[in-house]
Amino acid sequence: MAALKILMIGAGGIGGYYAARLAEAGHQVVLTARGSHLQALKADGLTVDYEGRVLWHALPACDHQTLLRDYHPNDFDLVAIALKSTATGAVMTELCDWLRSGSVPVLSLQNGVDNEPLIAEVVGEARVLGGLAVRIGGHITEPGKVFAEGVAQIVMGAWPAQQPKDDPRADFLKVLEVAFNEAGIPTTMTENIRYELWRKLVINNGVNPLSALTHLDTRSLTHHPEFGKVVYGMMAETVKASEADGVNLTQQDLDDMFELISNFNAIKTSMLVDKEKGRPLELDSIAGAVLRRCEQLGVDAPYTFTVNALLRQQQ
Repeated sequence: MAALKILMIGAGGIGGYYAARLAEAGHQVVLTARGSHLQALKADGLTVDYEGRVLWHALPACDHQTLLRDYHPNDFDLVAIALKSTATGAVMTELCDWLRSGSVPVLSLQNGVDNEPLIAEVVGEARVLGGLAVRIGGHITEPGKVFAEGVAQIVMGAWPAQQPKDDPRADFLKVLEVAFNEAGIPTTMTENIRYELWRKLVINNGVNPLSALTHLDTRSLTHHPEFGKVVYGMMAETVKASEADGVNLTQQDLDDMFELISNFNAIKTSMLVDKEKGRPLELDSIAGAVLRRCEQLGVDAPYTFTVNALLRQQQ
């Protein structure tokens, strides 16, 4: 397969790991970052510690101002966004004119269910690919260095759903599926990415906010006699909230997701890492997304409401 040219916007734990695997497979990857992390990437390359193995690659890295000046969107086959969802709106505003000047597909690999609509407002739905990173934990340990763990799967698809006939994204998604799998990234396609994004939000809302509040990892939470019930309650509220988007998750989805996170590695969630490092939390795109939709539906979400309120009080 011919090498793909990929722009990875956001070279943190998730973006950095996937960028390293794609580069290792011979694809041309350009990273965006900022601050001391960017300086380290430029000076010393990207180092990824993954499951006892170290991946190192010297990849082109730049800030967004340099990206706008030195590159055109169509220099790339794919723009992948792996930023925290708190940054999506601001970055779409910043890159709006630049992205609109090209035709390259844009793939979101972010938490939450509200990123793709923001991207679609800028580039149009026909260029948007939804995606989610599954069973992966990752974060920057120091500038230029990333730690990642887990199976690190990707599920992707045309957003909000693949059109039944002649969707031009379908063939390109097949290319990505082959390329990512050959790079050692277990990747599957779905014709209903919105459903998959909501299933992941069920897990994220179940453990991310509560882990930041209690400083416990996912296994400690799900196996705790009290907190395990809170996790399940927050997941159930997320299932209910999905109705507002016309994605009617079921009791089976709830039980499947609870079983999955209960049997997964003891992961320190991204929100807990952010809390420890004093960074903004992705509360609005996780708990906030659930609360807004429950309010829209006229139903209560007491578990999510309480944990969200306690976390906001601490910020």
